[in-house]
Amino acid sequence: MPRLIHGRKTASTTAAMVSAFALGLSALALSPVASHAEQATTGASTVVSDDLNSVFKAQPCVQSKSLAQLDAPIARLSKKLDAHEPVTIVAVGSSSTGGAGASSPAYSYPSRLERELRQRFPETPITVINQGVNGEDAASMMERMDAVLAPKPDLVIWQLGTNTVLRDGNIPATADLMQAGISRIRKTGADVLLIDPQFAPRVNAKPGASEMVGLIAYVAKQAHVPLFRRFVAMRHWHEDQAIAFDRFISADGLHMNDWGYSCLARLLADNITATVVRSRSVAGVRPFL
Repeated sequence: MPRLIHGRKTASTTAAMVSAFALGLSALALSPVASHAEQATTGASTVVSDDLNSVFKAQPCVQSKSLAQLDAPIARLSKKLDAHEPVTIVAVGSSSTGGAGASSPAYSYPSRLERELRQRFPETPITVINQGVNGEDAASMMERMDAVLAPKPDLVIWQLGTNTVLRDGNIPATADLMQAGISRIRKTGADVLLIDPQFAPRVNAKPGASEMVGLIAYVAKQAHVPLFRRFVAMRHWHEDQAIAFDRFISADGLHMNDWGYSCLARLLADNITATVVRSRSVAGVRPFL
């Protein structure tokens, strides 16, 4: 399996290298809710409005300046969007990708992301495939990576980390799994985009949450892979915008609700769009002679 750092490193060494990321995070909010692995929740079906803003009438979804664009390119996706060629995106992850806590599958973040991106790129056929499976960790996702890649995606959005934190699992070992997964995806020619854990009471109550967020940031930087910092975005909702947890988290204290998934998808679409525009600008710059 490919290693993140040249030479042999122990799990404790890996943890030490990511400590700078973890220490930079604010103190996590504590919650009295008991911690368990992510479980599926099924909501009643609802009629979804064609108006993407309808879910935000009571509480607007506001972009954070610190999350305006991704910090690494998504070259293949950018090229296909500019050429108006059909685009396939696969969202792989656990129940927060699958849509647990949403009132219907239409309010999962992959479903909302597809609609948001189609609105921004109306001349390009865009399909987002939801490959979220309840309760999975990074190892489980790696075991089914061939199936994830079967649709030959242009971009794989990989959400991971939450279940390992909730189960008090081996956080440093996740680094090797991530590196192997990134390598496996890149060999197909697809772009990779990572999503870290959610800022939610049951996650915040676990001592390993900060370490996992720091580890994912570290691996993303070393591999030059874009990271959507879901943890930071959701913490911004709660701490900076003073949005109550029950506005974006379901009653289980873990999964997002319709507003949470919808705002996540909107911010992610904004990030992708800004990154595509930046790539277009960079490609148009002539080198100095």
